[in-house]
Amino acid sequence: MDDAGIAEVNEALLQHEGPTDVITVRYHAIPGEREEGDIAELYVNVERAVQLARQGWPAGRELALYLAHGCDHLAGEDDATSAQRRRMRRRELTWLREAEKTEHDWNALLRGEH
Repeated sequence: MDDAGIAEVNEALLQHEGPTDVITVRYHAIPGEREEGDIAELYVNVERAVQLARQGWPAGRELALYLAHGCDHLAGEDDATSAQRRRMRRRELTWLREAEKTEHDWNALLRGEH
C-alpha cells in the first residue's frame, strides 16, 4: 500500500489518524469452520519503506522489517511501551539476520524477481 491507502485502513480499522508502516488484523475463525487457527491480514506500506530506507539499508530490507513487525504482532507481541518496542525490534532484527544468512536478495524480492 501507499501512505494514502494505509491511512484509510488505519482510520477505518483502528481509528488512528495518518499513515503507518504496517497494520496487523487478526480475525477469529467463522463458527463451524475449521478452528485450527485465526485468519490474519497484514497491510504493509511499501511507499513508506522506500521513503524511509536507512542509509546503506535497502528498501527491500525496510519492507522485510515491516513484515517481521506485523508477524511479531500476530505472535501476540505488543508495542505499547518502550520496553515492549525494544523487545520486538530485537526479535525482528534477529529474524532479518537469520533470513539474510540465506543470502536472500531483498531488492529482487521487492521488484518481484524470484
